[in-house]
Amino acid sequence: MNEQTVELTSVLTCPHCGFEKAEEMPTDACQFFYDCTSCGELLKPKPGDCCVFCSYGTVPCPPVQENSRNACC
Repeated sequence: MNEQTVELTSVLTCPHCGFEKAEEMPTDACQFFYDCTSCGELLKPKPGDCCVFCSYGTVPCPPVQENSRNACC
């Protein structure tokens, strides 16, 4: 068996100012909102995504990583 390792750090990129910041993802809940620490814009998931990490991160959230069908949190 090949167990997949869940990545807990994702780099979020603000779509408004382009600022990038590495953040730890919660393992027990989805993060629906994120305040950009550069421009202050409140980020929300894109339609069809379950959280800001799935929309703006380099790595999708842990529940999506664990489910090969990309189900939401």
